[in-house]
Amino acid sequence: MAIKGSIIKISGPTVIAKEMVGARMYDVVRVGKEGLLGEIIRLDGQTVFVQVYEDTSGLYVGEPVESTGNPLTVELGPGLLTGVFDGILRPLEAVRKQTGDFIARGVIVQAIDRDKKWAFTPTAKANDRVMPGDELGWVQEFGFKHKIAVPPNAAGGEIADIRQGEFTVTETICRLKDGTELQMMHHWPVRQPRPVKERLEPREPFITGQRIIDVLFPVAMGGTAAIPGPFGAGKTVMQQTLAKWGDADVIIYVGCGERGNEMTEVLEEFPELIDPRTGRPLMERTMIIANTSNMPVAAREASVYTGITLAEYWRDQGLKVAVMADSTSRWAEAMREISSRLEEMPAEEGYPPYLSSRLAAFYERSGRVVCIGRPERNGSITVVGAVSPPGGDFSEPVTQSTLRVVGTFWALDDRLASRRHFPSINWLRSYSLYIELFQPWYRENMPADFQELRERASTLLQREAELQEIVQLVGPDALQDDQRLIIEAGKMLREDFLQQSAYSDVDSDCPLMKSYGILKAIIRFYDEASAALKRGMLLDEILNLKQIEEIARMKETPKDQFETYIQDWFKRLPEAFGVKPAEPAVAGGEE
Repeated sequence: MAIKGSIIKISGPTVIAKEMVGARMYDVVRVGKEGLLGEIIRLDGQTVFVQVYEDTSGLYVGEPVESTGNPLTVELGPGLLTGVFDGILRPLEAVRKQTGDFIARGVIVQAIDRDKKWAFTPTAKANDRVMPGDELGWVQEFGFKHKIAVPPNAAGGEIADIRQGEFTVTETICRLKDGTELQMMHHWPVRQPRPVKERLEPREPFITGQRIIDVLFPVAMGGTAAIPGPFGAGKTVMQQTLAKWGDADVIIYVGCGERGNEMTEVLEEFPELIDPRTGRPLMERTMIIANTSNMPVAAREASVYTGITLAEYWRDQGLKVAVMADSTSRWAEAMREISSRLEEMPAEEGYPPYLSSRLAAFYERSGRVVCIGRPERNGSITVVGAVSPPGGDFSEPVTQSTLRVVGTFWALDDRLASRRHFPSINWLRSYSLYIELFQPWYRENMPADFQELRERASTLLQREAELQEIVQLVGPDALQDDQRLIIEAGKMLREDFLQQSAYSDVDSDCPLMKSYGILKAIIRFYDEASAALKRGMLLDEILNLKQIEEIARMKETPKDQFETYIQDWFKRLPEAFGVKPAEPAVAGGEE
């Protein structure tokens, strides 16, 4: 029986309705004569508080409110890849065809095309007993064998009939003996995490192609990272770079409350990008949720849950998924606005008291897991959330609440960004809590001295920063030659290792072994220069060596030529310092 009531108060995106007997928390409702989509966020007897995901202008007291009896759900199945959706998974291209360039209120558009047919190939057969998560078959979707499985919220049972052929997502492909009919598509409530069989420890890094991240501040496959930074520090560019080059099978990009021009840049650039793995368009493994700052504020909260639900669906396929949430600060601001409309008691800076728990619940849906169902498969969700603290103040509540739950912290610095230093990650303020967990992976996959080189690089950067403070007070002439050499080595690390060009065809993505080779070259040069200083070689002679310029060219050396280039460089290095050459060092192994 439909639950119907009427509006008694309207406060921005929040609507209060009476006579809603039997309504439940988080049920989706249709508000007003136009049927605006909303969600119940508070109950008070027969009175409900609804957050409306659309503009409430023009509503008036007395208009009807009707509950659908279901929570906010999204459609999951073939046909989502390459899609651009709003915060509640309405495909924007389909909305544009129906309503024009502006989204009309109350418009209903399915996320998945109901007319397209997919060639379904079954892997299960009649009389097989299937349980939630068990694979029934697959369809080819771009480069993926898109697995069609028993939905996690289905009961399972013995297969009476399973068909091969071309079907739409709503046609029955499998019928169980108890009469249950299964389709390629199913629905899932966005606020409810999808079940997993087992959670695994984060034991391997999520390779991003960015040297400062992969070497100094790695994030785990299935881990969490935060990118806080002031306006103009490069958060959006950073996330776009991670989406392009990160070691993920599927990318979910959530533009939550971002400026329209930034989302426009994403929407224009991504369709033109070529996937370096396959040579095909990057959009074939990407989904974009575009919820700009001029869209209804309540939809911002939904957009984050929608994005992580899509990620869980692809994780359950046994794939590696990366979620780029840009930015969680806008999500928190939406929570603050709705909380104030509900007249809840505010906490620090007006944010609701449950800010920390909401952020934690979102990031907790990341992880590396053993998926439910057969055959057994592992999947992962890596979440990278941008934070936009006002004025770059990292002590504000959203940044601090995020830092309590994420494993990697990449602090962006607007001063670095203004000097065109990209990525503008401050190496003195950033950290990663995953490094100790990666020790076995490093021993198996990297040269034995990789971790020692990373620690020495961090130490050199720290010492260089300390000496720069002295230089600012008394000038460079007050330093000893060995101290000036530290400053030069720190400069080489900053400019030739930490800095990358997002626009370079070669340097925009750097494999981990190439990063190791460049770092080894800089540290080796510093060691040889220190030894030469002790033998009496002048610092000016060292700084004029052509090997310094050759180090600067290493990052622009193509990947297939790098090994030869650096082996030759190591072979010639001792001669530059007047030392008899030793056995040549190999960039990919121990000396």
